[in-house]
Amino acid sequence: MNNTEKKLCVGIASHLTTMTTVIFVHGTGIREREYNDTFEIIEQKIHAQRPDIKVAPCLWGALGAKFNDNRASVPLENATLALSQPEEDADIILWGQLYRDPLYELRLLSLKPKPIESGNPFGEQPGDILQSRVASLTLTSKLQANLQEAGIAEIFPEAREAVIHSEPYERALLTVSESDLSEYYAPIARAFVAQAMFISEQQEKFPPILTDAQLRDKVVELLTLALGEAELGLGGWLLKPVLELAQHGGTYYVKRNRLEVTDKYSPVPGDILLYQTRGEKIRAFIKQQIEQAEPPVVLLAHSLGGIACVDLLVQQQLSQVELLVTVGSQAPFLYEINALYSLEYGQLLPEHFPQWLNIYDLRDFLSYVGNRIFPDRVQDVRVDSRQPFPCSHGAYWEKDQTWEAIIPRLP
Repeated sequence: MNNTEKKLCVGIASHLTTMTTVIFVHGTGIREREYNDTFEIIEQKIHAQRPDIKVAPCLWGALGAKFNDNRASVPLENATLALSQPEEDADIILWGQLYRDPLYELRLLSLKPKPIESGNPFGEQPGDILQSRVASLTLTSKLQANLQEAGIAEIFPEAREAVIHSEPYERALLTVSESDLSEYYAPIARAFVAQAMFISEQQEKFPPILTDAQLRDKVVELLTLALGEAELGLGGWLLKPVLELAQHGGTYYVKRNRLEVTDKYSPVPGDILLYQTRGEKIRAFIKQQIEQAEPPVVLLAHSLGGIACVDLLVQQQLSQVELLVTVGSQAPFLYEINALYSLEYGQLLPEHFPQWLNIYDLRDFLSYVGNRIFPDRVQDVRVDSRQPFPCSHGAYWEKDQTWEAIIPRLP
């Protein structure tokens, strides 16, 4: 046997013993236990159809974001003080609801039990008195000046008409009694102001009142007093549901549980920020796993892991990587907004970049398509997890559609 034949035999033997390696690169905020569970699912899915393939881990989570000084940057307040402030926070929580739904308080008032009729049922009712005061509301020069300062003077008449012709307002009038007439003035005033702010945002106008709470409250105060003598805070009937909302709502909850909330929600944005500013260690770790694996290598990368793999493969020619599979990844999006670390918008993918399969789900709002961004270099495959967001972002691995796209493309 001559040297050429010997080399051919060695090459054939080497090829017969080569095992394709799939390396799973995870996304943001994942830690070891969660990674291991996902890795086990992926390994089972691949081995069910391709038992010859080696599935290898790439757990870079230890290099992700972490608190280096025991959360010293997190502002905390005295727990006793925090627990004693629900009424103060109730106003903030209430405005949070009004920003989303200007008629929120009126909807609550419409749920009050109707008062027991007394006197002449055909005579003037408390609701009629309230409607008369609202209809005859006169904007004093001082109030008009405040509306002008707030930036809603021109839009205020439209907002007022929208409120008084709404069903919640008309139904709320039916629940007014003589004893609680004054409790309705402030909610109506807040509805006027919230509706004006809502219309402004719809028209893409951004008056000062949108961000100036003191100015907002001053306008409400003047409107309330123009309707009649009343307490400016929450009335007795409204106070209980709003307090309950405050105690279980976002702002008040976060104030009392700042450390818990920080620990729960910081890993994902933390990993993203860390990668965007100091991602070289993560890319170096992925490269190390590739070099230790038996070629040919397939990178199976989820979310931020896909971004890191794209950056790595753009920057370096790693010939052992034959296929990149990104799942629920934002790499095309970052490239389009010129925020992809490795490739400025307008530059082409390098010739050495491997085949790229990109799997996305229309219900996963963190997944993007790449073929229109990198024509003929990316193959997009859509799956449908039938899961709402954000569950859809992690629901790819159990879907048969995912593996129907991946398995036939494995070397």
